[in-house]
This record gives sequence, structure tokens and C-alpha cells, in this order.
Amino acid sequence: ENEKKLTAYHEAGHAIVGLNVPDHDPVYKVTIIPRGRALGVTMFLPESDRYRTSKRRLESRIATLFGGRVAEEMIFGPESVTTGAANDIERATEIARNMVTKWGLSDRLGTLTYAEDDGEVFLGRSVTQHKQVGDKTRDAIDEEVRRVIDTNYQHAREILERDLEKLHRMADALIRFETIDEGQIKDIMQGRDPQPPEDWEDRDLPSSGTRPRERRDGDAPAGRPAPQH
Repeated sequence: ENEKKLTAYHEAGHAIVGLNVPDHDPVYKVTIIPRGRALGVTMFLPESDRYRTSKRRLESRIATLFGGRVAEEMIFGPESVTTGAANDIERATEIARNMVTKWGLSDRLGTLTYAEDDGEVFLGRSVTQHKQVGDKTRDAIDEEVRRVIDTNYQHAREILERDLEKLHRMADALIRFETIDEGQIKDIMQGRDPQPPEDWEDRDLPSSGTRPRERRDGDAPAGRPAPQH
């Protein structure tokens, strides 16, 4: 039950950030039913085929990827965040690195390409192999990637702090129903309790009960011990 609650807040964090950032694909389903190695999934539905992506959309994607980790930290405290965001962090870092080194989307670094290897996760390895940039440029790249990450992480946090009640409401719905669709998501974002799915039967599943209190600076970590993986 504790694992379920943490997963619910993690996925709700993704969904609520995704619903509030500009130029993001709509959220059409959120589930905490495990799929493969994922404990939960937030599904976005592209409205049309896309052959190019704007800087704004990429930054919105990074913020959304961090929504799950930010929700864990806010609700359960920084000492109880889990490894569940590992793939989110990897993907967000890759987007930020490509923005800076491949796509010319950094004002500081300009419209130059600084890396050649596709799929290279660590910029330093590519630089070492190809000797394309000097130490100062490499440091500037690292700082710029960090700036993109930190800016969008903070943006995700601001959204969830503002919509904290919706975060609680969505997590409660996920704990109870396990899967919610776009109609229920719309109810939540408009401040209403979502209706049960049409095929849902109340099996006396425990609701969220007492909500964990979000942690504030100076407080002891709230919630539950970190799950074991």
C-alpha cells in the first residue's frame, strides 16, 4: 500500500506538470498498474504528427519528466525520494545536453555542434575522444546543461506547489481506481472529485486515508520509509 501511494503521487506529479506547461501533448490516461519495469505510466497523446520540436516544447518536456521526482520530494521529504525517477532523469539530461551541444538552442553556446556521437550519454566522454572543444568550453557546456535542468526542475516545483490540492486529489483517485482517463483528469483539474470508471466496482479498496503532509523547510521528513527495490 505504501508503494502504491508513492507511485500515485509520482505519476500525478508527471500529469499535473504536463497539463500546466506550454506546448505539451495532452494527458489522456494515468495508471499505477505496473507495466514491465515501470510501476506506473502517464500517457500523453500527440495531437498531430511532428517533424520538428521547439525550444519551449523541449523545456516543457524536461519539466514534466521531473514532475514525478518533485512530487515525491514535496510529499514524502527529500530523504524518501526513490530510484523511480532514474529513467526520467536520464531522458531529461539527454534532452538538455542535445539542446546545448547539437541543436543550437543555447544562447550562451550559440549555434554550433559540440558532439558527434549519437546516443552518447556523458558529454565528457565525447570530448575526450574527439578533442573538439577546450576545457573552458566544456565547463561552459556542463554549466549550461545544469542551468537548463535546474530551471525546469524549479518550474515543475512551482507548478506542483501551486496545484498541491490537485496533486492530492489525483493521487487519491489513482490509489482508489488505479487508472484514470481524460474525463476524470479534467474533473480533477477543475477542482472536482472524479467519477468512478464505468466498469469499476467498489471492492472496498482502501482509499488514501490520511494524506501525507507535504514537507516544508525545517520539518522532519513526512510520509513513509523509502521502498526497497
